Amino acid sequence: MKKQIFLLLSALFCAISSLAQDSSLRVIVFGAHPDDCDLDAGGIAIKYVKMGHKVKFVSMTNGDAGHQSMGGGALAKRRIAEAQEAGRRFSVEYTVLDNHDGELMPTLENRLKVIREIRNWHADIVITHPMNDYHPDHRYTSMLVQDASFMVIVPNVAPDTPPLKKNPVFFYPNTTEPDIAIDIDNEVSQKLYAASAHESQFFEWLPWIEGTIDKVPKSKEERLVFMKSWISQPNDAVKNCLKKWYGESKASTIKNAESFKISEFGRQPGHEELLKLFPMIK
Repeated sequence: MKKQIFLLLSALFCAISSLAQDSSLRVIVFGAHPDDCDLDAGGIAIKYVKMGHKVKFVSMTNGDAGHQSMGGGALAKRRIAEAQEAGRRFSVEYTVLDNHDGELMPTLENRLKVIREIRNWHADIVITHPMNDYHPDHRYTSMLVQDASFMVIVPNVAPDTPPLKKNPVFFYPNTTEPDIAIDIDNEVSQKLYAASAHESQFFEWLPWIEGTIDKVPKSKEERLVFMKSWISQPNDAVKNCLKKWYGESKASTIKNAESFKISEFGRQPGHEELLKLFPMIK
């Protein structure tokens, strides 16, 4: 009798665990370079993780060209290490693919890599750059993800990886005509801290490009304040989107947000499904 009760309880526990696992969302974010995912979706990544969901960041290149005084393998190694530390701070999995920075092309080989990443993650949500981004690596990352958006459910494409049974919903960051905007006021400090792991970028390369390298502070605390310039405040379009999802009273108090547009590729969710995909909206 005790053995039967034990087996029954074990089966019940497995069923409950399976149900809990099935109810969790799985989000994958594709950036062109180590640090792109952090800025585009770092705030909502933190929110998802806090709620028990799973998030993965993928950099399509190793970032081996993004610096004024170092490059090649040494820079790639450094940027991969920075990405791993950022992933630890975000509590997400962070993968850096071995494509050269500035040389990413929308090849079949790279498309298959994207398909496998989405499938292996069993993604419900996929986020990537918009197609009209300024950097060719960003645009080609967007193209690769869009080209993969239907193929992830086609069994005979990349047959070594089981296809998804349901097409994910694809999003890209947007501040002009967003479909959804998320309050990240409680996450912005952690977002800045986590992204600051990319020291080669935020305190060396990007300030050098902008001519502000002499203004970079020395202390970690002052550097986080310095980094705030990379977090844009909600414009009128984002504020209006926040009102739609949070109501005017709550939206008027939100100082930091991440906003996204639904890609025309992939599944087209309705209002109720969006609420399920972004359960942090309250």
